[in-house]
Amino acid sequence: MGDQKKYFTRMGDGSIIYMTEEEIRADIQAGVEDAADRGKIAPLTQEEMDHIYDIITMPGGVVGVDPKDAIVTSNDSGSDKISTKCCIPVDRSINAMIHERVLGADSVDIGLEDYNYKTVKGVAKREAAVLKRALNYTTMPLFYGAMPNLGFYTKPDGPIDNWAVLLPEGKIKEAMAAQEEAVDHAVRDIVFVAEQMHDVGADGFQLDTSGAAGDADFLAALKACEIIRDKFPDMGVEIGMAGEFVLGMHGRLKYNDVRLAGLYPHHQVKLVEQAGASIFGAVVNTNCNATFPWNIARVCTFLKACSEAATIPVHANVGMGVCAIPMCENSPADIVSRVDKCLIEICKIDGL
Repeated sequence: MGDQKKYFTRMGDGSIIYMTEEEIRADIQAGVEDAADRGKIAPLTQEEMDHIYDIITMPGGVVGVDPKDAIVTSNDSGSDKISTKCCIPVDRSINAMIHERVLGADSVDIGLEDYNYKTVKGVAKREAAVLKRALNYTTMPLFYGAMPNLGFYTKPDGPIDNWAVLLPEGKIKEAMAAQEEAVDHAVRDIVFVAEQMHDVGADGFQLDTSGAAGDADFLAALKACEIIRDKFPDMGVEIGMAGEFVLGMHGRLKYNDVRLAGLYPHHQVKLVEQAGASIFGAVVNTNCNATFPWNIARVCTFLKACSEAATIPVHANVGMGVCAIPMCENSPADIVSRVDKCLIEICKIDGL
């Protein structure tokens, strides 16, 4: 093995490693088997695993797809990236123009730096004014986005007892009741913000990182989406996930008689469709202690099943720490471009 050629790749935390063909193929096989076992889904074919190997070992720092296979992009907090992430002090409406006219984005969302609907509700009309300015300057679709983020409704900052405190104390019924109450608060806030954004002409509404606080968080996103689509059928809604399966912080919550806890992407997307969403933002977690070959093979197994199950567009979330993108602040282009190519060519996703 010492004389075998080794290929440049990375770990899930972004650190560089070199692996032989034998090691890469073994990790691809292990990643596929892990996803198939956890998700109770079909594994990738040998041909698909061989294609992942070819993409991983492809020469060049950046790889791409055939122009005819190019897909569209949506995003979360997109217009905030330049000002907050890059520390370039420009207004979010200017950010949107830069995304459209300089970066060639297909769409972007206008979101507050404090990216949750509880905070946005208090300044919703001002946020609508920012969105209106951006809409006046751009032609691409503009979303307004934030997270349901149920944790913001707990004491001491919110009105509800904290279930993360109640559960360790053995107060199970109280913790479950608190989460159910938080769902009602979140749905009201999300729908209120959606009304303000629809009034100024938003093309779409983004419910990002849904499920971050568990099954109650996911339920809030589904219920809010249902109401929004009923009130504003002309405005698209994207629901992006927080993790590859829904955490059962409550454990008994259901939507249309389906228990939410433990659902993987191919099951989550069916409920998102029933709620009336236009786009599903699929997520698979990145394991920092595993290699890129293991992570991307696992992601492709999950998302191939999700794409096959979906009747609405699937836009894979390829941000830091998800869908095989390393958990590091500046995502390496060599991995990002290989992730994109794998997801487009193997999983047949509709967008990124």
